[in-house]
Amino acid sequence: ARMGRTLVELFYDVISPYSWLGFEVLCRYQHIWNIDLRFRPAFLGGIMQQTGNKPPAMLPKRAEYMLKDVKRMAKYYQVPVHMSGGDFQRILATSSLAAMRFITAIDMTNPQYLEPLSREFWMRFWSQHEDISQPENILAVARQAGLSAELSQKALEMISSPIVKDRLKETTAEAIKYGAFGMPAVVAHYDGEPHLFFGSDRLELLGSVIGEKWLGPVPS
Repeated sequence: ARMGRTLVELFYDVISPYSWLGFEVLCRYQHIWNIDLRFRPAFLGGIMQQTGNKPPAMLPKRAEYMLKDVKRMAKYYQVPVHMSGGDFQRILATSSLAAMRFITAIDMTNPQYLEPLSREFWMRFWSQHEDISQPENILAVARQAGLSAELSQKALEMISSPIVKDRLKETTAEAIKYGAFGMPAVVAHYDGEPHLFFGSDRLELLGSVIGEKWLGPVPS
């Protein structure tokens, strides 16, 4: 038996609904499986651009399927993603860059807020259908996640700093180095090598590779 814990990295962007599904399931399993879960906020726009990938909704048939798929997954995974046809335009019209820089700033200064903060961004964008790109919206999300006004203001000021911009670029580049072409990208470091799993529906397979038992998306 292996004593050591398996490091599992989750590369995500709050603009991605499948990232939210994967995030919640891994949050549930971090106390069940022998893993160290590490959140890696990255920029989906950068990954798409650098790998030549296109948003799935660009293909009408795929967009049609995705609507049904997200609805079914949300119910099965018990995550309140609410998606409608109009959301594709909303996603294409929204940049998650400021949000992901803000999350990165918090990761660098107060990582204990990373999980609740990321969750609130998804809640706001995918459950409440509110904007997450403007400073006042970002501050509202931070407040909701329990961050003090002072801390939020400081993080907001940091999003234009080279140190935060560079960290987000580096994390995004790291995801690509592991082979990511979209999100979520889950990387398990097992037996001395990284194993990449793409999407929120490969976590059962992740368990199998690292020798952990899959108990469904909502393990009791």
